[in-house]
Amino acid sequence: MIVLSGADLVLADRVQSPGTLIIDDDRVVEVLHGTRPASTGITHFDLHGHYIVPGLIDVHVHGVEGSDTLDGRGGVREMASRLPRFGVTAFCPTSIACAPHALAAFLASVRELRLQRELSGARVLLAHLESNFINPEYRGAQPAQCLRRPPSSSVTGVVSDREPRDQSYTAEDLLTEIDYARSDVGIVTLAPELDGALPLIDRFIASGHRVSLGHSAATFEQGMAGIARGARSATHLFNRMPPFTHRDPGLAGAVLASDEVAAELICDGHHVHPAALQIAIAAKHPERVMAITDATAGAGLAVGARAALGGRPITVRHAGAYLDDGTLAGSVLTMDQAFSLLVGRVGLSLPDAVTMCATTPARELGLHGLGVIAAGALADLTVFDRNLTVAQTYVGGRLVYQRQP
Repeated sequence: MIVLSGADLVLADRVQSPGTLIIDDDRVVEVLHGTRPASTGITHFDLHGHYIVPGLIDVHVHGVEGSDTLDGRGGVREMASRLPRFGVTAFCPTSIACAPHALAAFLASVRELRLQRELSGARVLLAHLESNFINPEYRGAQPAQCLRRPPSSSVTGVVSDREPRDQSYTAEDLLTEIDYARSDVGIVTLAPELDGALPLIDRFIASGHRVSLGHSAATFEQGMAGIARGARSATHLFNRMPPFTHRDPGLAGAVLASDEVAAELICDGHHVHPAALQIAIAAKHPERVMAITDATAGAGLAVGARAALGGRPITVRHAGAYLDDGTLAGSVLTMDQAFSLLVGRVGLSLPDAVTMCATTPARELGLHGLGVIAAGALADLTVFDRNLTVAQTYVGGRLVYQRQP
């Protein structure tokens, strides 16, 4: 049994101060007002001057501290061990477009780690495939040679004839790997305007996957068509899609106008300006927004450091990670920084920031018992000091990270 006493507890609708949590095995068994004294034989932490929040959940993360999801069998494992220092208790390992053999190896590593019972790091959730079925004009750092038209397209092969080709595999080869690992794939990002994309949405949904719209040139009408077919997420809203305007709202407008869709937002203040974050949150409400990092292996490294994204070199800069040709390849954000920005520069309340960083991701992914502090919930918890620096992280009642004095 573990007693966490004296902290401010950030609950769904309020901050309870001071409060005490009683943890037994992997569950929170009591949420109490006030403090509790230490008792013999019980692990007790006096956490006055701290906040306890539900463990942070990142549904879109490619890497951290030099490790990338496509680094063979060890990449995802390294990420799971490193993410708790940033307050993350669960994450969706996220791939970029890649060849079938790389996709198979990535999904095998996800499967292996999801089945592990001993939790020494963050929980490995279902994979997020930022997939091969995106628009080449909005691919960003995605490798053009790996992009494919959906299999029911009237034209087969690579998406763009202007880009280098790798004709050694087809769209169906990729889908075969996804079908084989069906139980390990949670989210699939695609562009709804591609020829054959709507039947592909049907296929993914029938297989139990969550379709997310992104890396797309979709018009408002094409975005709404994807939503009508069952897409329920938007991949990093505003990024790698046409800009929203009042006469041509585009895919961003379709996402903002649709209550059915939960939108990802990269909350680093660079990918999306804090004012735009405020506007999107006001339109969608925290219950329909998931704060994400879209972090690369450069996250947690010093400016100037080198890492890789899907095998290609990237360099860490203040505003993100960049390919050698200057293309923005993703963020260097961590979830504790996202939480701090939402509370600080964006001005959210602690409960609203928790909703975006934990509660909404858990609910959208169907993770029962996660994303909340309540009796009976899993004891996945993040402890912040008053500066919103992570002091402790618990996964299933296990202390998996403690900041050194």
